[in-house]
Amino acid sequence: MGERTMIYLDYSANTPADSAVLDAFYQTERRYIGNPNSTHPAGLDARAEMIRVTDSIAELLGVLPEEIVYTSGASESNNLALKGVAQASRHVGKHIVSTALEHSSVGGALSALQQQGCEVDLVDIRRDGTIDLEHLRELLRKDTVLVAVCAVDSELGTVQPVREIAAVLKDYPNCRLHVDATQAVGKTELVLDGVDTMSIAPHKFYGLNGSGLLIKKKDLIIEPQIHGGGSTTPYRSGTPALGMAVSIETALRLALEQQERRAACVGALNRRLRTALAKYPGVLFNSPESAVPHILNLSVSGVKSTVFQQELGKHGICVSVKSACSTEGTPSKAVYAVSRDRKNALSSWRISLSHRTTDEEVAEFLQIFDRCYKELVP
Repeated sequence: MGERTMIYLDYSANTPADSAVLDAFYQTERRYIGNPNSTHPAGLDARAEMIRVTDSIAELLGVLPEEIVYTSGASESNNLALKGVAQASRHVGKHIVSTALEHSSVGGALSALQQQGCEVDLVDIRRDGTIDLEHLRELLRKDTVLVAVCAVDSELGTVQPVREIAAVLKDYPNCRLHVDATQAVGKTELVLDGVDTMSIAPHKFYGLNGSGLLIKKKDLIIEPQIHGGGSTTPYRSGTPALGMAVSIETALRLALEQQERRAACVGALNRRLRTALAKYPGVLFNSPESAVPHILNLSVSGVKSTVFQQELGKHGICVSVKSACSTEGTPSKAVYAVSRDRKNALSSWRISLSHRTTDEEVAEFLQIFDRCYKELVP
């Protein structure tokens, strides 16, 4: 009996590192052996390369080099931004606005801030998955110090109106806007105008796990969460990880340069899946048509998401139930927010696509889906 083929359809949870990214990391680690903080020749060489790569990343993103903060990933970036802003702004106020769509690293940070005396309100979500701007206006107060939203929701793929949110906040000069762009890089436009902090996770666009960025506006003061030891910035201590920085530069350059081509490829696959799956009466699409094509969230009526996921897994199909970092056994907050239907939220699961996904993989997935559907749907 032949080995079972695995079909990976969970690219929003993690992407395989691009060979160019791995090579860039390897070559950098081999060439630069000194600590960029050291003042001997090896350290000075490493420091010069660290400055070069930071300048390059900043240019790719359209920001200043001093606005780049290296982190271990988006979870750390989100924690640093939210806690850092809230703690530095406590003399102004302790009110924060966010959404039910956020990653658990945002939700967890907000819970920790609530224990420190902050008040958190969640803005309503419209049926198309975007935030209700009118409700946002109603929630904002003079003591609101932070609004935290995702650029693209990880479960539905909804693109949030970041420009419009930033425009609303112009009337609140003491309020900062944090955007979690984890699912946006290489998939849709990155909106930085009016944004004070932005989280980026390279492992979502074929970079390395353990690397991350926080973009922080030059004049914004935040409270560091890691203390001790020099780095490229006073806001995050730790020995500068030069190899990781070069890997980020490589992944980011490829993601931005190839964004249009990759999106066209993924869009065609998404349309094929929607057309085929729409023929099943028990299938409901939770992702709006306006979502990024890389994410397709659906529910199969009467079948819990974990049951369908496990059945697909028996055939080598890898899909996700909610975000990979979410709590098991609970309904999807994002799907419940748009559908207001707990059963539907408990039945929802996510297909996430890549330009590496092949037509053959989609065809085989559809065959296996048909088999599982007929076995599981009452």
